[in-house]
Amino acid sequence: MSFTEMLRAENDATFEAIFDHPFVQGLKKGDVPKEALIHYVKQDFEYLNAFMKVYGLAISKCSSREDMSLFNEQISFVLHSEIHPHNNLCQVAGVRYEELQGFPLAPTANHYVMHMMNTGHQGTLGEIMAVLLPCPWTYLEIGKRLVNEVNPQPGEHPFYDWIHFYGTSSMDELTKSLRTWLDAYVEEKAAPWEKEKMREAFAKSCQLELGFWEMAYSVEEWPVQNILEDMK
Repeated sequence: MSFTEMLRAENDATFEAIFDHPFVQGLKKGDVPKEALIHYVKQDFEYLNAFMKVYGLAISKCSSREDMSLFNEQISFVLHSEIHPHNNLCQVAGVRYEELQGFPLAPTANHYVMHMMNTGHQGTLGEIMAVLLPCPWTYLEIGKRLVNEVNPQPGEHPFYDWIHFYGTSSMDELTKSLRTWLDAYVEEKAAPWEKEKMREAFAKSCQLELGFWEMAYSVEEWPVQNILEDMK
């Protein structure tokens, strides 16, 4: 069993809880509350900005151009490609994507971003990859399951573009490249203490992926809307 296979097995219950979450099941059924879609896009736009910055921190720790290229490709993917599923959700919600940008992070999203940023600043390259990997991996599995279970067709399912984006070969290839890199890193460089740090970072990110779906579905906000409200 490879290191990433072990990570997936250790966190299987969290992956299943993500797939069973009402938001994800709503994507499957084509029925997610408008307010949840809007909150998701607001939060994910800012989350992905942070995600790219963490990849930038990884680049600053690279010693080879091959590694720099890998992380740079991930930045490009998020920057230029993940606007498509966002636009699908905005279309269903009846809002413009540009209207949902620049909002403060809700508590759970803020927790997730701080988890990634702390790892990016303080962790090794292996820890950074481990903290980032659950995002594409969980979305890939959601997309593949929805493709297999729903087999959505263009014009017939409101979330066809979202499902197709995450459930097809490009996302599969991206996730495999990240897993291959991490497995090789563990084999060649990682000390036992670092492997434990990577396991912890991966598991926390999986938990926070689940929390992100709940945050969006419940339209989570800070309990007291004071100065944060004025920052929108």
